Amino acid sequence: MALLDSIDSPEDLKKLGLAELKLLSAEIRERIIAVVGRNGGHLASNLGVVELTLAMHRVFDSPRDSIVWDVGHQSYAHKLVTGRREEFEGIRKSGGISGFPKRSESPHDAFDTGHASTSISIALGILEARRVLGPEVGGSGVAVAVIGDGALTGGMAFEALSHAGQLGLPLVVVLNDNKMSIAPNVGALSTYLSRLSATARYQGIRMRIDRFVKGLPLIGNALYERMVRGKRAVKAFLFKENLFSDLGFEYAGPIDGHNIPAMINVFREARALGKPVVIHVITRKGKGFDLAEENPSRYHGVAPTRCVDDEETGPVPFTFTEAFSGAMQRRGCFDDRLVAVSAAMTTGVGLEAFKAACPGRLYDVGIAEEHAVTFAAGLASEGLRPVVALYSTFAQRAVDQILHDLALPCMPVVVALDRAGAVGEDGETHQGIYDIALFRSFPNLSILAPASAGELSLMLEWALDSRKPAILRYPKARCPCEEEAYAEPLIPGRGVFVRRSGAETLLVALGGLVAPAVEAADTLNSEAAAGGSPLFAAAAAGGSPLFAAAAAGGSPPQAESAGEAPLGLLRSRGGADVYSLRFVAPFAEEVFLEAVSPYARVLVVEDGVARGGIGEYLVSLIATRLPRVAAAAAGFPAKPFAQASRDELLATAALDAEGIAARVRAAESIDPGRRIFVFRSAEEKA
Repeated sequence: MALLDSIDSPEDLKKLGLAELKLLSAEIRERIIAVVGRNGGHLASNLGVVELTLAMHRVFDSPRDSIVWDVGHQSYAHKLVTGRREEFEGIRKSGGISGFPKRSESPHDAFDTGHASTSISIALGILEARRVLGPEVGGSGVAVAVIGDGALTGGMAFEALSHAGQLGLPLVVVLNDNKMSIAPNVGALSTYLSRLSATARYQGIRMRIDRFVKGLPLIGNALYERMVRGKRAVKAFLFKENLFSDLGFEYAGPIDGHNIPAMINVFREARALGKPVVIHVITRKGKGFDLAEENPSRYHGVAPTRCVDDEETGPVPFTFTEAFSGAMQRRGCFDDRLVAVSAAMTTGVGLEAFKAACPGRLYDVGIAEEHAVTFAAGLASEGLRPVVALYSTFAQRAVDQILHDLALPCMPVVVALDRAGAVGEDGETHQGIYDIALFRSFPNLSILAPASAGELSLMLEWALDSRKPAILRYPKARCPCEEEAYAEPLIPGRGVFVRRSGAETLLVALGGLVAPAVEAADTLNSEAAAGGSPLFAAAAAGGSPLFAAAAAGGSPPQAESAGEAPLGLLRSRGGADVYSLRFVAPFAEEVFLEAVSPYARVLVVEDGVARGGIGEYLVSLIATRLPRVAAAAAGFPAKPFAQASRDELLATAALDAEGIAARVRAAESIDPGRRIFVFRSAEEKA
């Protein structure tokens, strides 16, 4: 039996010898590589923290001692040794465990994380709550924040460090430095003195000396201040790492993050301190897997089969990210004013090609979305044309900057939001479904959503030439086939018809949902051509008086009133047309109303939250201005779905082609007098 199969909780690790922990590290790596090879996921980062995870759980008493993983994508080994060994086979799959910490999964997951730079604030809040509540209620353990050197670039991390130094609580910050060049070992003296400063014995001696000096008559306090400044000056002279001590932390490191005995010793000493301490460990991303060690960026997050070998399986689909990459590169080759800004996601957002083609014109500011946006505003104010490329979910960090520094002063910055809409296996914290509701009311800000690669290129060119701030949102998805409509010139606020055959139902779609809407319309049109839509027969059989009257050839209840014509539902030809919005803002209301006025029914579908989205606005507009047109909107619920593939998420929300078609077939009147229709999926009806 494998040693890993005997580990059901962190308590089991405390029974193992050092040789067994080394063997267990190898088994954990084998399991992670195998499962990620089948499921996809974060590979290099998890392989790099295996020994670190075992050493922490060997010393700290989880869950009494709270371990908070910053971002949380590196928590696979933690999940394997905290009772989720069997469930690990289904990680990141629909119905399986999350690829990030979840309190609902285990008491060993102290907090639900997913974004960077939050762990120190969370851990500090946990400790302060325990202090306020008292040990009988809140407990008396320490809190550990595991944060990478990349996440430490986020301003929120430094805000938390500053506050933690003031409070003086038993916070242990484990700085996981997986870039060897950032803070190399500075020799034996550094190792010895940093280790000494982290021991409880040293702290006791230092506290007694401090009390003695402060107690000296007349000169005590002044001498103590001089002594503190002198100690900091010596540290600053001998070591690079003096920031943490200046913030009120003890500092230990750098320490080999793959040396379990060394980490166990330092963790024990840090736990006994009872005050803030930073433990700086050096790890190697991709440890134990040659391909990931050689190219950790490529193997940070991988698709299934990538980590089995280095060969792609089957044709690689052309994605919206790749379309953006190509468009930026083409524009950059002739526009010297074009610059790009990334927040530690250069590869993920597709800017590597631009970086190679346009040297010196890409700025990677680290995990600092707020700074990225405002920095770009400064660039634009002097005549450059910046494009800030972010994931939609991370743009949530920069809402104030997009309003205050882009929209209000009308700075010509383009914000490219990758991963807009449904995002697959990373789960709730990474869904890109909130950006429309967040940004569509901002003044001066254009929001565009391309339906194809060609339209993305067209929109990027338009946005760069508009001399106003703009958001370009697109999904993490394959680009669909081009349609003639996608190549039509952009007119601010106006959409285009992608299908127009004179049907009585119009599907109004945005960006990534245009292709499913087209597929749904083609299906409905084929059904209608083959003998009529089942819409009316199904509705009449279900007891709808409106459709029963229509099927019988009569007038629907309350269909007419003074000066009003019938609803137009009596002689349905079935099928559906498709209108692509293109723009969320600005929006040409009169043009849109003219486009939808000939239709009896309108269904608006968007890959964002329904509440506060563009669909809700359009339904209200139609109800007010075109009361004879029945309208409804479909989007995601406010609470995001758990991990699943993008296709599965769309299907669950009935926003895939099949779900959209089913909504039209199952259209029901909930209030014929108000002429409002609900387009429900089968799951919603049940």
